[in-house]
Amino acid sequence: MMKNAFPYIGLGALLLFPLLGFSSYLMHIAILVIMWSVIGMAWNLLGGYCGQVSFGHAAFFGVGAYTAGMLYSKLGLSAWWGIPASIVVVTLVALVIGYICLRLRGPFFALATLSMGVILRITAENLVKITGGDIGIMIRERTWVEKIWYYYIILALAVMTFLVVKQVVGSKLGYYFVAIREDQDAAESLGIDTTYYKTVALCLSGVITGLAGAFYTNYMGYIDPKVVFALHDISIITIMVVMVGGAATFSGPVVGAVIMVLLAEMIRSIPKLGAAHHTFFGLLLIVIIIFLPNGIVGDFEKIRKLFRTRQEQP
Repeated sequence: MMKNAFPYIGLGALLLFPLLGFSSYLMHIAILVIMWSVIGMAWNLLGGYCGQVSFGHAAFFGVGAYTAGMLYSKLGLSAWWGIPASIVVVTLVALVIGYICLRLRGPFFALATLSMGVILRITAENLVKITGGDIGIMIRERTWVEKIWYYYIILALAVMTFLVVKQVVGSKLGYYFVAIREDQDAAESLGIDTTYYKTVALCLSGVITGLAGAFYTNYMGYIDPKVVFALHDISIITIMVVMVGGAATFSGPVVGAVIMVLLAEMIRSIPKLGAAHHTFFGLLLIVIIIFLPNGIVGDFEKIRKLFRTRQEQP
C-alpha cells in the first residue's frame, strides 16, 4: 500500500519544492534535473524498451530547440508556440531519420543516428540566414524572470512523459517493443512489423526529446548549434542518464538525471577540473557497466544485499 503511494508523495514534494524559498541556483538545478529526466525517459523508450540504441538524440533536441527559436526570430511569434509546433516538426524529422537509419541494426544503427545529429549541427551552422549560424538565436523578450514558472512547466512535461511511457510500455505496443529488443528475427517470424514499430518508438522518443529542446530555448533564452546539437553534452549524456539510473525501468532515468546533473555541477565547481567532467563521466560509465550493468535502479537489490552483508559482518 505504501509502495503505491510513493509516486503521489514524490509528486506532492515536487509541487511544494518551489514554495520553500530555495535560491535561484537551486531552482536552476532542479529544472535541469527534471529536464534531463524527460530526455532520459524519452531515450529509454527507444533504447531501453525497444533496444534501438541511439547516439543521435541531440538531433531531436536541437530540432525542437530551433523550432521554438525560429518561430520567434523569423515569424515574430512567442517561442512557447515552439512546444506544440515541435511535435509536428520533430515527427517529420524522426520519420526521415527512421527511414534512413532503421534499415540498420546494432552498432550500425547507433553510428547512423550519431551522423544524423552531426549533419543537422553542420546544417544549422551553415544556414546562417535561416538559423543565425554560429551566432545562434536569442530570445530577447523573456516571458518570466522568476524560475518558478519554468519549473512547473517542465514538471508538467515530465509528468506527462512519465504517464505516456508507462501507458505505452504496459500496452500491446510496449510488448512489441520488448519483443523487438529481445530478438528482432523472432518477432518478425511472429508477424510483428518490426520496421513499423521501431519507427513508432523513434517518433515517440524523438517528439518528447524535441519538446524538451523547445522548453530549453524558452528557459535559457539563447541557443546555437554547438549547444543544442552537441554530441557529448546532449546525446552522450542522455545515454549516461539512462545507463546510470537503469535502462528499461520507469524511475531509472530520474535517478540517473539527479546523479548526472549534481555530479556535473560538483565537478565544474572544482577549479581546474571543470573542463574534465567528460572524463569523470566516462569513468563513471565504466564502473556502472562493470559492477551495475542494469543501472542503480535495475540492480538495486544487488546494492541492498551488498550493504546488508557488510552490516552483518562483525
